[in-house]
Amino acid sequence: MKRDVHITCILVAVMALCRPGLPQTASPADRLPPYITRLTWFGERADWSADGKRILFVEKTYGDVYEIEIATRVIRPLTHHFYHYGFTRALYLANGDILLSGPEAFDPKNPHVSRVQCFLYVLSKDLTGPPTPLGTKCSEGPAVSRRRMHIAWTHVSQQYPDQMPPGSSRIWEADIVYDNGIPRLANQRLVLDSNELPFRCTLETQNFRLPDEKELIFSAYGYQGTEVCGVDLVTRKVTNYSNAPGQYDEPEGLFPDGQYTLVECDRQNRRGSNHVDLWRLRLDGSGQLERLTFFSDFAGYKASNGVISDDGRLMAFQLARSSDPAGVGHGIFIMDLEAFFKVAKQAKD
Repeated sequence: MKRDVHITCILVAVMALCRPGLPQTASPADRLPPYITRLTWFGERADWSADGKRILFVEKTYGDVYEIEIATRVIRPLTHHFYHYGFTRALYLANGDILLSGPEAFDPKNPHVSRVQCFLYVLSKDLTGPPTPLGTKCSEGPAVSRRRMHIAWTHVSQQYPDQMPPGSSRIWEADIVYDNGIPRLANQRLVLDSNELPFRCTLETQNFRLPDEKELIFSAYGYQGTEVCGVDLVTRKVTNYSNAPGQYDEPEGLFPDGQYTLVECDRQNRRGSNHVDLWRLRLDGSGQLERLTFFSDFAGYKASNGVISDDGRLMAFQLARSSDPAGVGHGIFIMDLEAFFKVAKQAKD
């Protein structure tokens, strides 16, 4: 523990050297360490393309979806060619099509209702028409396989009050198949019901754990703060990987070796989900954490929604304000993980 604290202190010092003389209210974007670059000045919820050359992102909550080519910084809109109520998620499917989540109605005077009542769609990568609805609602983010046409998603009782007990949540999985070019869900099955757990929480899917995708990583919101858990897709056994009572731990992007996941965590200040940074959690039950970003050291800011490129070299994430609702971002950033871990190794040595 002392060694981890020592390393963290050195990394904090590196960050401090990158922002000399700045007032406490400065933005972390004002003085970035050399291993972080800013990619966009707007947008949230990044997702890497399989080849690592492009990033998909949502303009804003209930906004349009865009794709940026990293080498050229060219941004193109993907949802301008049809009318819609905005989207909250956009993720690449294994075949290059795009899984969207968004509402079918929107009231700007009461926007949070729409966030709960979102539906899943598939947008063809050729952008020749509107997306095809998959006929199911989705609470928060779905999980998408990087290797097969397979997804998982969550239902909460507010979405299906006639089918689910109040306060409950359920995780489902299914294949996406195409009939004459039209996508639909197939082989749908229930993965986990929150009422079957020995503790109370709200479920949210996150990632299929690589390399074999036999486990699904999910958030257990409200349990001991919030915990990082996994469910074995064969045995349905649930494992608590963070197991840190009183600490906020929400899983984000998975590392391609399946040994680690990014976590939005408040270990550095214990101030809750509005004051998180991105950490790397080892998925072996040890609870071993390593801090990667230091945005919450700036008053009023946090780093969130991190995702790892398929080659494991880069992390995309977003700048957010501590007053923002969860998921809101103000631009996409990229961290060179090799450069970061080199600094961390030098600190250890």
